[in-house]
Amino acid sequence: MPQTNVSVIIPTLNAGTMIDDLLTSLEHQRRVPDEIIVVDSSSDDDTRDLVRRHPEVRLIVIDRKDFNHGGTRDMALRESSGDFVLFLTQDALPESDQYIDAVLAPFKQERVALVYGRQIPRADARPAETLVREFTYGPSSFTITPQDVRRLGINAFRASDVCAAYRRTSYLEVGGFENPVLTNEDMFIAARLLHAGWHVVYEAQAAVIHSHNFTWRQQYKRNYLQGVEMEKHRDILGSAPITGEGFAMVGHTMKGLLAQGKIIDMGSFFIDCVFRYVGNRKGKIDAKRAARRA
Repeated sequence: MPQTNVSVIIPTLNAGTMIDDLLTSLEHQRRVPDEIIVVDSSSDDDTRDLVRRHPEVRLIVIDRKDFNHGGTRDMALRESSGDFVLFLTQDALPESDQYIDAVLAPFKQERVALVYGRQIPRADARPAETLVREFTYGPSSFTITPQDVRRLGINAFRASDVCAAYRRTSYLEVGGFENPVLTNEDMFIAARLLHAGWHVVYEAQAAVIHSHNFTWRQQYKRNYLQGVEMEKHRDILGSAPITGEGFAMVGHTMKGLLAQGKIIDMGSFFIDCVFRYVGNRKGKIDAKRAARRA
């Protein structure tokens, strides 16, 4: 791959406990990014002060009410200059100093438009969360082409802006992230890229440390928003259900917990899955009702 510019974009909100470590890690990568942009949604803590300790980092401050997952990232990308633009969330820490090298490597193939990386659970991750991450982000890399969409259905569009990289030209060709979009902007642009003939790569060597210990209420809200957006985007996602992959993930996690003797965790994870399912269904139902009223 010829010499190119690389930009990194990080949206933040009250990231004071994380942002300094993340920026320091990026500044010590073997392939140092040419540009780092932090877009802060008017944090209440010391996030902006910590960012300013890194003089090479560009800080953009927006009003919190103006943030959305698609529009804010699209704005930042259009403000950036990189031929390849990397997105990280504030709580994703590169596992090694070779993260940027690894996430850029698949772009040697000229039809690759989007690369997303592996998420390694944090040391404090609950047993179920660890197993879910292991199931979703395995150790083997793979490439999704337009020819795979019919076979894989909605699973072909899996991607995550927790740690992802985009070829600027292909991103702009398909119009970029939508504005506004509440969640899953990465899945929707992956679908548009594949429909336009581009390829999407899961690169397991590009790993970050990232996981969540969500409460049941948080799982419900998160999956409600996903249900809303996925129903609104049926035109690009198709009609393939997501329940098959969900059942596979539940089976993998339950078996893993049973093997570990984590009986209480099995019960807690079952309830967690109920909140996920109910939230997703309610989101879809509400989106359908809103569409009929429109």
